[in-house]
Amino acid sequence: SFTTTTCTHTLKINPRVPQDNTTAGTWTVRAHVLANDGDYLTKDSAVKAKVLRNSRLGVNASPEPVKKNKTITVAGALTRANWETYKYGGYTTQPVKLQFKKRGTSTYTTLKTVTTDSKGNLRTTTKATADGYFRYSFAGTSTTSAVASAADYVDVK
Repeated sequence: SFTTTTCTHTLKINPRVPQDNTTAGTWTVRAHVLANDGDYLTKDSAVKAKVLRNSRLGVNASPEPVKKNKTITVAGALTRANWETYKYGGYTTQPVKLQFKKRGTSTYTTLKTVTTDSKGNLRTTTKATADGYFRYSFAGTSTTSAVASAADYVDVK
């Protein structure tokens, strides 16, 4: 009789093992299954799996507190793991969304998209219209994970 079995496997990459940043991307997984009766099955393209470099994202909105309708600066930095240096480095020329959540609400609204500079830094200005939380959100790429920064609360007077 036929039996269906679902198998899972978690691949953990040790960044200390000699490799380079080209390891990140989409991998094709090959499966080889051996049954108790000695029968076997090999599937060369069983599934696609993403191997992503970790990313980090920070945010700082200032000044705090601020008068209503005054301009604030929202700065931050997008970095990602470098598997060759074992450090995080700036992720350059990447689109990152500046988002705002008004105090007392549960959803963020995208205000604008900002592009990281040659060092992964972000800087933009916006009007402070209400008390609330600012954050940056990065959608990720084919080699780097998506990430949202922690929220930075701004008190509007």
